[in-house]
Amino acid sequence: MVRSMKLASAGVLALVVPHSLAVPYLSEATTTITSAASTTVPVVPVTNVTSHGRYTGPPPTTTGALSTEVTASSIPARPPEAYKLQYPADGQLHQPQPAPYTPGGGLGTNGSEPVYRVISDFDYESVALALYQEWIELDLFHWGLATFSVEEFEAAGLHAEDRFLIQFMAEQEVGHATALTNMLGDQAPVQCNYNYPIANVREFIDFNQKLTRWGESGVYGFLNHLDSRETAQILLQSITTEARQQMIFRQFEGLFPMPVWFEIGIPQSWAWTLLAPYISSCPPNQTRLIWQNFPPLRIINQPNPARINASSAWNETTSAYANALNSSNITAEDNCLYAVDGREDCKPAITQNRTNPLSYPGRQVFLQWDPPGGRTGPNNSYVTSTSAGTPRFAAWVSQLNVTYSPLQNIRGNTAYTVQPNASTYEGDPAINGTIFLAITDDDLYVTPFNLTQINPHVNALAIYQAG
Repeated sequence: MVRSMKLASAGVLALVVPHSLAVPYLSEATTTITSAASTTVPVVPVTNVTSHGRYTGPPPTTTGALSTEVTASSIPARPPEAYKLQYPADGQLHQPQPAPYTPGGGLGTNGSEPVYRVISDFDYESVALALYQEWIELDLFHWGLATFSVEEFEAAGLHAEDRFLIQFMAEQEVGHATALTNMLGDQAPVQCNYNYPIANVREFIDFNQKLTRWGESGVYGFLNHLDSRETAQILLQSITTEARQQMIFRQFEGLFPMPVWFEIGIPQSWAWTLLAPYISSCPPNQTRLIWQNFPPLRIINQPNPARINASSAWNETTSAYANALNSSNITAEDNCLYAVDGREDCKPAITQNRTNPLSYPGRQVFLQWDPPGGRTGPNNSYVTSTSAGTPRFAAWVSQLNVTYSPLQNIRGNTAYTVQPNASTYEGDPAINGTIFLAITDDDLYVTPFNLTQINPHVNALAIYQAG
């Protein structure tokens, strides 16, 4: 106390002292302390690059989706549950607090120990689908790095640091596959063999950008419907990593990295429909899935991000479903990678704002779809199907919206439609980025939480490169 008073009384003298009484001192550590991790969880066994190519084996002995007793042809639409409309939402507390600083309500908040495992068929089938997705991403990232030379990557504007980032993404998938396998148990799906419609680095990046879109959106679609909230938590923390991967591939492709205000969530059957065609074969005892495979939709004039004028493309995709770009017929003059004008180039960059939009409201979009009954998926053991009636609409699924446009000039399994002018909110064009396009027999009203209700009305499905 006396010392404090003396220091206080010397305050005036401190004004003339050239240095502070408390002199900062910066030192470097002379010893680095290391220790082994207290717990190291082993990862699942992986193969960096599996065999590739179309399935050429014998006819499958088991076909179709996994099934048990089916109690109804579809889940009927019902009115909202009454209790969800009763909470006053006035900013005041209306329930006792279970603990200090803790409001009443919530799921999984009663203090019970978390159990990180699936607890229903819905959980198992959803997480197994996500694991199939993790496995193909692990293989695809490694395959691209092993298939294309350093010179080919450099010609596409991707350098050593970029290639290492792709390698690190593959390592992320090892962690994701391990987490999902552990939550599923011993019968979890394992790695398969794959077939990619890719001939060069540009096509590799575009296919990745589209594949990670349906992988990300597929999990968003079921995440909040899972019975196991603990499992949902782990999936949330893995899928947010995948969201970053999708954005990075857009940057590698010279696209604007995030042209939307909200990301899309899609039904499991949509994600499985888009994924299954690129799986050639799986081991004989592989766990099968319950999800539906819709027929493929081809977008004849799918915007081609490799072109300076992307919307002028015609029949420039490498396959249906993904409708990924084909760069084989693009001249150097039309290739945006070589554009001199900075407003037209599509070199890899943190962000690009291209003068020519990839698509726009009022654009004619020409479509062709297959009938049901096609073989798809591992070992050609799944069969495309639909319960929809006569095709009448194109359903544009983007952000929070499902926007319908009528099919015109329908001739057999071909038609065209006009890209709608719709907004999520004022200032946010709804149809932008990498979105989903379905052919339907009805313009059924659905929202992000009940989008699965549209499935009985879907004739065919594809990815559309809106922006």
